[in-house]
Amino acid sequence: MRHILLLTAAAFALTACGGSGDSEPAASNAAAPAQQSAAVEDPAPATTDTPTETEDAIEAAAVEAETDMTAALAALPAPYSEADLANGRRQFRRCSSCHTIAEDARNLVGPNLHGLFSRNAGEVEGFNYSAAVRDSGIEWSPEHLDSWLQDPRGYIPGNRMSFVGLRDANDRRDVIAYLMIETAAE
Repeated sequence: MRHILLLTAAAFALTACGGSGDSEPAASNAAAPAQQSAAVEDPAPATTDTPTETEDAIEAAAVEAETDMTAALAALPAPYSEADLANGRRQFRRCSSCHTIAEDARNLVGPNLHGLFSRNAGEVEGFNYSAAVRDSGIEWSPEHLDSWLQDPRGYIPGNRMSFVGLRDANDRRDVIAYLMIETAAE
């Protein structure tokens, strides 16, 4: 996810710096006055990055990010090493209206999930948990999260999470693998 955000930022920066991706040079201004002062110097030369070089750099960064994600996925324990991270990212969109995952991101309706797998339920500072979650004694693991995501109300009765759950086991596996990579405490 961080890699995708960096690539998106790079593309916006390129556009903001005048890199439109067009391979044709800009047309000269035909409406310029015919009488220009001889003392006016030529404008600074254009940057040496051609759109092709920039596109190549962006593509190389995307390939590197994909390679990093593939390596991170392969390092996960089974069955999470077989997950579909793109599906995990899509499934997490259901969660993102209530949860953030970036380090030091704020809590929303739900707590920030960064570092999820290295803490106990109910421990995010500044988040007002239900007594059911706070007193559950759960240390978050992929297995606990799988049970929670399948049926939050049934797994910890009395919690306030309004999410109905993910019924499909593959969707749960994929979103858990995605969270294992994206929320890892550095």
